[in-house]
Amino acid sequence: MQTFTFDSDDLGRTEEFLSRAYARMTIGNGSPDSSRARMSRGVLGPVSVDELDFDFDMSYAVTPLGRICLGLVHEGTIQDHRYQGVEDAFGPGDVVSFAPPELPYAGRICSARYNITMLDPAVLTQVAATDDRTDGSPVRLTGHRPHSPAAAERLRHTIGYLRDNVLADPAVGEHPLIVSTAAQHLAATVLSTFPNTALADPTAADRRDAHPAALRRALDYLDDHAAEPVTVADIAAAAHVTVRALQYAFRRHLDTTPLAHLRQVRLSHAHQDLMNADPTQGATVTEIAARWGFHHAGRFATLYREAYGSSPHRTLREG
Repeated sequence: MQTFTFDSDDLGRTEEFLSRAYARMTIGNGSPDSSRARMSRGVLGPVSVDELDFDFDMSYAVTPLGRICLGLVHEGTIQDHRYQGVEDAFGPGDVVSFAPPELPYAGRICSARYNITMLDPAVLTQVAATDDRTDGSPVRLTGHRPHSPAAAERLRHTIGYLRDNVLADPAVGEHPLIVSTAAQHLAATVLSTFPNTALADPTAADRRDAHPAALRRALDYLDDHAAEPVTVADIAAAAHVTVRALQYAFRRHLDTTPLAHLRQVRLSHAHQDLMNADPTQGATVTEIAARWGFHHAGRFATLYREAYGSSPHRTLREG
């Protein structure tokens, strides 16, 4: 995991820094008495989470980022935000997609404190139910506002969890399963928040392909690759079906999802490791849980107790 901070009242330095952190841009100052800019960033694989604070009225014109860029306003406003075909303004509590990855955008920050969360667009396609019989184009967001207040709240919660729990732990980057899981969780939340080009419902062909043999191939793949970062697209490819067909097969035959089943497989491996570990040699529940992609200790303990009727600490002690 990478982190850095920036703090300056020099407009030229701020423009240079923002151009390196995002994409080439020009900025201007509409508040001559102040020009303080502060920023902190945490990077976890294909995800970055930034906190920015500008105490002046700053105009911006940004070249295409090439990334999904989400904005969450804490204080102040963002005015005159515009890109091709869109013009809007955002205030405290608003969570939006700033612009499609391939388009430039511009606007004005008005003494605002806000969050920017960026994601590699390829992760959207990896977790989306894309149609393998189309031209193979990536999944795109087709709207910049959430489709409902409840969806917006879920995205705000996900961003806050990444910032305050996952990125707050410097050791997280050492665990590839946590990195993969966090990125996929954010991507899935983005897809459930904004209108997009992914097709969620299975087609007739998907329903036909969601047979037990495909499910067995998927289950075998998960058993063999549980220790590796795995996406829904990886599982579907191993089962020789579309992501939609895979999701339908798991729902139809097991009443679960591919990633929920993967979590149970990893939980089983963590259980075995806890039973085999020796706490007198330094083994800990936290280390074993992280090894299998479980970052939040409380959540891991709850899942473990539901599955095995005991706490992970007791299993480690008693073997």
